Amino acid sequence: MMTILVTGAAGQLGAPTLAALRAAGKEAAGTSSSGRRGLRAADLFTGQGVDEALRGVDTIVHCAQTGGQKDLRLVRNLTAAAQRAGVGHLVLISIVGLEDIPMPYYNQRLDIEKIATASGVPVTIQRATQFHTLLDQLFSAQRRLPVVFAPAARFQSIAVPEVAQRLADLAAGDPRGRVDDIGGPERLDVGEMYRQWRAAGGGHRPSVRIRLPFLRAFKGLDAGANLVPGKPFGRQTFGGYLQGRVSR
Repeated sequence: MMTILVTGAAGQLGAPTLAALRAAGKEAAGTSSSGRRGLRAADLFTGQGVDEALRGVDTIVHCAQTGGQKDLRLVRNLTAAAQRAGVGHLVLISIVGLEDIPMPYYNQRLDIEKIATASGVPVTIQRATQFHTLLDQLFSAQRRLPVVFAPAARFQSIAVPEVAQRLADLAAGDPRGRVDDIGGPERLDVGEMYRQWRAAGGGHRPSVRIRLPFLRAFKGLDAGANLVPGKPFGRQTFGGYLQGRVSR
């Protein structure tokens, strides 16, 4: 049976991806840099334990990330170890619109795609829109401010479990290069998303739209580079996510 390894398996995306694989009856394991119980100890930054974690692995789903420049080193160490181990498939999560939204984090994700593609390990790259949780965190981070600053842009946020299931499905198949982008079921202005967030228990503060048209990143958002045209992939709306969060 094919063995699938999920990096960052204790994280927001890695944990449900591992769960989805196991629910489908796949032989799946996960890694954790902290040695979380039930996961294989592997520090992708230092490389310690990575070769051992990849023994017998056919496919990797790379969900581990730090959110900074360290992520480049993570993918370099991982792909080098994957080559040594003879891994036949690397599934990589990425973000919609990388080329047209030149933010530092997006630039890093584009570099990660290039490193993975050039590594010699057969890859599948899945770009997704922002998670519902990211917009939730954007508003929550401003709880102490008298107003909430909302970018003048539209987003097509998607549920994390739906992305996790997609990664699990891709990992069970053959390498496909870059596959079609996926996004959520709605394209909403951030102001409308904030109104929904506020109605779900986020307080009563007003929002202020901010727009910086001289920045290339905002031009990309204005042009909808962060959106996915055509039929949406995700089914859970932002409001549905908020309702589920409040009821927990």
